[in-house]
Amino acid sequence: MTTIDHSHPRHRLDTHLQNPVRFSIVAALDRATTIGFREVRDAIEVTDSALSKQVALLEAAGYVSVGKAFTGKTPRTSLTLTRQGREAWRAHLAALREIAGQA
Repeated sequence: MTTIDHSHPRHRLDTHLQNPVRFSIVAALDRATTIGFREVRDAIEVTDSALSKQVALLEAAGYVSVGKAFTGKTPRTSLTLTRQGREAWRAHLAALREIAGQA
């Protein structure tokens, strides 16, 4: 029987961040404290529904905080990367860099 050594950095990749849209959301949020839903949508070039679905998954994982407010009578949704999300993002990037360095 062969045992598998899990020392390769790919084993440290975060499954929540392997999806390209979620990866892009967290990358955008890492550059700012809080960003509006529309700004993130436009920056990563996805539809409202695609962004909403992926944000819900990141929020359930504890990576993103979703805020709701009104500007006058217009509802505004803001997205903030949580401390847990920022730590996961940095660890994920470190694993990617390690993989790239091994190539």
